[in-house]
Amino acid sequence: MIFVGCMFIGIALGMIFDQTGAGTLLGMGAGMLLEGLNRRRKKW
Repeated sequence: MIFVGCMFIGIALGMIFDQTGAGTLLGMGAGMLLEGLNRRRKKW
């Protein structure tokens, strides 16, 4: 869910600055990093 949320935030920021593609990629990158950090923090 973190990935999808970051992607939508990136899309919204991209729409504000008229760069939707760049915002989407930025949100996807941030989402992947946060998902990885979240998985590393949780111990199964």
